[in-house]
Amino acid sequence: MPAEGKSDMDRVGLFSEMGYVTIGDKYVSHYMRPFNEAASKNRQMLPGGTKTLSALQAGYFEPQFVRIFDGEAYSNPVQLRRRYRLAESKKNLGKAFLPSNGDKLPCGLGSYYGTIGGSYAYFSPQLKAKERYIPPGKNFYTNPGKKGTGYGYANLTIGEQYPHEPDGYEEERINAKKAQEEHKRLVKGGPFKLNLYPQEYFDMNPYFNDKPLPPVKKPPPEKPIAPPFKPSSPAKKVRGMKGGTFDPYPSHSADPYVIKKSKAVTTNKERQIFHPPPGPKSRPVTSIITLNVTRSLNVKNYKTAQLMSY
Repeated sequence: MPAEGKSDMDRVGLFSEMGYVTIGDKYVSHYMRPFNEAASKNRQMLPGGTKTLSALQAGYFEPQFVRIFDGEAYSNPVQLRRRYRLAESKKNLGKAFLPSNGDKLPCGLGSYYGTIGGSYAYFSPQLKAKERYIPPGKNFYTNPGKKGTGYGYANLTIGEQYPHEPDGYEEERINAKKAQEEHKRLVKGGPFKLNLYPQEYFDMNPYFNDKPLPPVKKPPPEKPIAPPFKPSSPAKKVRGMKGGTFDPYPSHSADPYVIKKSKAVTTNKERQIFHPPPGPKSRPVTSIITLNVTRSLNVKNYKTAQLMSY
């Protein structure tokens, strides 16, 4: 063991104490420390300064003002429309079409005045000549139908009556019972059960058991309780006369005063104090917050990770 304190093995649980990174580095004070030291050293980039908007060409990228319609003459839109109409009128072969007379208006309902072709025979309201109606011939006569529904009445249908077929009581149940007995007779042995069929880890019913229950234990016979002991005479009260005790006076026991000797400290052959072996050593443990951050932020998603708020 070291002279002072515990060793690395007893303190951390490692074979050697981990080395430190910043041993021997010079101390750098953070007081009055510039934010960007490189900005105050060597030659820096010097822009030309900002330019204000004015009527001069100095505030623009081009050396001189560039017009949008450079060298374009003035055009009169009214004169252009007139020229277009004159050019379109020259394409006409003759004068404009003018009807000889004006439109004719109809005079009342049923009048064909003002129409192009007049009346049509197809729309005439006169009735057409019809041929004489000849009624169709009579149908053949048959005997009237027999009264009755057909169920329970004999000789009402076209053919003869159906022969009677016996219909036993509960015949379906009897046939099903016979089929079940025939199936049991043909079955050989019990149903096939596979021991390798996967089962659930936990049973649905925790109280279910395939094994039969053991026989009910019979309760042991009850022993008869003996009657309580009753002394022949009442108990005597304890007083200075010792009348209620077995002996008149207690027996005296010798108890000499002995000084206890202190036990020596247990040592081995080399006269060294015995130390029990130490228990399991503790190791550095990563905190739960660090583990969650490592799991949620890894190499694959560190570029697309977003802050989650709860």
